[in-house]
Amino acid sequence: MRSVSRTLRSFAMGIGAAALAVSLGACATSQARQMDQMLAASGFQVRPAFDAERQQQLATMKPLTLTRIVQDGQNFWVVADPKVCQCLYVGNEAAYQRYSQLALQKQLQDEALMTAEMNEDASMNWGMWGPWGPWGY
Repeated sequence: MRSVSRTLRSFAMGIGAAALAVSLGACATSQARQMDQMLAASGFQVRPAFDAERQQQLATMKPLTLTRIVQDGQNFWVVADPKVCQCLYVGNEAAYQRYSQLALQKQLQDEALMTAEMNEDASMNWGMWGPWGPWGY
């Protein structure tokens, strides 16, 4: 009986871990899409990894991270997206500044939304759901 219980518990933990992995992957894809949209709106150019050499170099880069490079004495910013678009975003200093502004606006909007949701939760009449005693909740 114990081995069946242990097996079921292991199975349930495996299912839970798989569900978590899928949800984290979906979250990462969603974040990548949001970043891709903000980069495009900021004026970054898309450089697809259409051949093996570009795909290999793209795979070595840290994904979804702004990286400054200097080419011909000018600053450029690149972002590798190996998952969603399989491309490299390239922007000049002006595009980077626009992206920074959009990212800051998004962060402020996200914080305002979280604050509003927390205030809404705090104003709920949770007592109507009965006692919240020590029986597990």
